[in-house]
Amino acid sequence: MRTNVLSLFFVAAGVLAMCGAALDWDWFMNARKVRAFVALLGRSGARVFYGLLGATLVTLGALMGAGVIAGPK
Repeated sequence: MRTNVLSLFFVAAGVLAMCGAALDWDWFMNARKVRAFVALLGRSGARVFYGLLGATLVTLGALMGAGVIAGPK
């Protein structure tokens, strides 16, 4: 049960990151922790980074949910 909830969290966080990057949401890109990446990579670079991060989180969550990889015990 714990792995299922964690996998859903990863998928939700990944979808949020991908949507924030793809749709260029100002509230997402102006968030305190995201601003550091915007300053470092520029806005376009941060969008690419968060798009890739989101895809990674969705993949990880899907693999955990399918039981291909084990979650924390």
